[in-house]
Amino acid sequence: MNAEFATITQEEREEILRNNFEHTIFSWSKQKGLNPISVERAEGVYLYDHDGTRYLDFSSGLMNVNIGHGNQRVTEAVARQMQQVSYVTPSCVTKVRGELGKKLAEICPGDLNKAFFTVCGATANENAIKLARLYTGRHKILSRYQSFHGASYGVISAGGDPRKIPVDSQQAPNFVHFDIPTAYRWPHAPETLLPESVAQLERIIGYEGPETIAAIMLEGESGTSGCLKYPDGYLKEVRRICDKYGILLIIDEVMSGFGRTGKWFGVDHSGIVPDLMALAKGVTSGYLPLGVLMVSDKIAARYDDTTLPLGLTYSAHPVSCAAALEVIQIYEDDQLIENTVAMGKYVEERVEELKSQHISIGEFRNTGLLGCLDLVKNRITKEPLAPFNAKPSEMGLMNKVAAKLKELGMYTFVRWNLVFIAPPLCVTREQVDEGLAIISEALKIADAECDA
Repeated sequence: MNAEFATITQEEREEILRNNFEHTIFSWSKQKGLNPISVERAEGVYLYDHDGTRYLDFSSGLMNVNIGHGNQRVTEAVARQMQQVSYVTPSCVTKVRGELGKKLAEICPGDLNKAFFTVCGATANENAIKLARLYTGRHKILSRYQSFHGASYGVISAGGDPRKIPVDSQQAPNFVHFDIPTAYRWPHAPETLLPESVAQLERIIGYEGPETIAAIMLEGESGTSGCLKYPDGYLKEVRRICDKYGILLIIDEVMSGFGRTGKWFGVDHSGIVPDLMALAKGVTSGYLPLGVLMVSDKIAARYDDTTLPLGLTYSAHPVSCAAALEVIQIYEDDQLIENTVAMGKYVEERVEELKSQHISIGEFRNTGLLGCLDLVKNRITKEPLAPFNAKPSEMGLMNKVAAKLKELGMYTFVRWNLVFIAPPLCVTREQVDEGLAIISEALKIADAECDA
């Protein structure tokens, strides 16, 4: 225990845990037997628990704390706004609402010039789906297996993540899923990947009837499904197909937005412009809840003289808007997107070195600072160390790897056979080295179970 930070007694620490365990519910977890970090404070890329133990946050919380923890510029901006006005109804005008909308229009691609403010990524995506159906008069949404768009009923049905399976019996209707193969496990000639993927999508559109399809919904860059890469040129083909059939393109940038991939938005790498774009996470770096649905000029114009049937009590919340404005300014002032490009390249170089040391590393998929290690039993067969949607009984080895990471002072997202590397965008080379050294030590556990 670090005495410098041990500011509370053992009894107080136990009370904190007791209050949390007895009176709150934890996401995506069985509620007994949990051993979470009891966070006392956070600064930069580090978390500190109530015993003074320091943890390197190598997944930026849930890939949202892009500017790093504890930046007091955001605190000051929020305090100033609360001294002026802490809340007004969404029908009112505030200075900060307009300034944020204008700034988002400047950094978003193409004609995405109108912002509808929500409270999180799920509500941004929910409203994207609702607006797409209203605008087109069609009802079906096509989306990718192995994608995640949020946990509320509509978007968990839209996503292809297996977390939707327990609520499948209550799922929202009119969502159709399709597969996008990835190069690492594509069993055929590499040059066939893009045309086969595009052909499959067009077949499904034909089967479903293009006149019934309101939108295709995709992530700007894949996140928690495993940073799965689109075939080169795929998003351009999707844009072409949408235009061909009068289908809207919704891009979910909740995780991949705001510099995370080395550009303002993941979709910027493809050079296309969606019709609707959902934002959250990095817009405030998690300091306050906020989501945004960016709407094209063409779609927004429909509602100049027709009522827009969307609304939330906390839409355009002035305090969250103030946090977002300051966070965006920090991206620019601190050159965090430029740092993401540099540190992303450095991470990739270092992971290449780790591959020669650890036979459990099958592939590292990364864009900017949104990456993960795909751990395998055998590099030839590419069999994962834990299967897709692994049962608890199949997670024994990966649980040991995760426990070792925590023991060595790292907090990061571990899922199935995936270890995520997505530190805050302010990370330094020394902190990257620190994190990869911890991961290297933990991978010795995985290596021991691999085939030679």
